[in-house]
Amino acid sequence: MAKDGTNRGGARVGAGAKKKPLTDKIAEGNPGGRKLTVMEFSDTADLKGQAMPEPNKMLEAVQKDGKTLVASEIYKSTWQWLNERGCAALISPQLLERYAMSVARWIQCEEAVTEYGFLAKHPTTGNAIQSPYVAMGQNYMNQTNRLWIEVFQIVKENCTGEYSGANPQDDVMERLLSARKGK
Repeated sequence: MAKDGTNRGGARVGAGAKKKPLTDKIAEGNPGGRKLTVMEFSDTADLKGQAMPEPNKMLEAVQKDGKTLVASEIYKSTWQWLNERGCAALISPQLLERYAMSVARWIQCEEAVTEYGFLAKHPTTGNAIQSPYVAMGQNYMNQTNRLWIEVFQIVKENCTGEYSGANPQDDVMERLLSARKGK
């Protein structure tokens, strides 16, 4: 607390050493000595699957251009990927919905850039300017990457097996590339 009685300073969000993945802690012999939460599955035949939380109806809304938003598909495929790694219960449905919506909007902006081009006409001067869809697409891309890093960090910290390989973020790139081809 400062001299004037206000709470200022102190630890900042995200400050400090980043958490190590669980596999690294196990490989190093748990140098911190804290109890590790390890999800080991010895008999997979007795496991009961967790039902996927239903995506919000907003993720399937019909857009102004008449197309259906693809966020629901992204939500389902990402949840399936997380479920295969045993981490679906660790990710909040709201985080997953934000990620899916951000990806869908990014795809929508990229489709608009493909359709209308990189340039637009200034409303008052009539001069050529950068298309607003380019800037919006970049913002959604950054937001998508930040959300994916948040999701993947949870997977990395809690997965004892291999967590590399194909992931939903790769599917997003495929979807973007196929959207540009007009499929």
